[in-house]
Amino acid sequence: MGKKILIVDDDSDLVESTSAFLVSRGYTTVSASNGTEGLAMLEQEKPDLIVLDMMMDQRGDGFLFSRKMRKEPAFQKTPIIMLTGMRQATGFHFLTEDPRHPTFLPVDEFMEKPADLEELARRVARLIG
Repeated sequence: MGKKILIVDDDSDLVESTSAFLVSRGYTTVSASNGTEGLAMLEQEKPDLIVLDMMMDQRGDGFLFSRKMRKEPAFQKTPIIMLTGMRQATGFHFLTEDPRHPTFLPVDEFMEKPADLEELARRVARLIG
């Protein structure tokens, strides 16, 4: 059984396509449609990596999820790849510089949506093998 990836995103089509792609690469996937479900799945499934949407039903869901997750000793080192559709939704280019911050935004990688799945797979492999 491959390493486990938790996908937390409210876009069910994106979850389905990303999951199918990662499973084809040998990973196991589980998913949640918001931060609250994601935190419950985190405890239940103990994933090796998280693919996390920045903005879900509650606009700050991704931010809050990453902060809460990093406060838990068991998950402080679990890698997070955050996906953002901010540029697509608003025209604002969020990633002009590296937005990661150990307290404000404690994630390992950022990718714009729609994510290039080959690039996502490269980043997943680099973070968890």
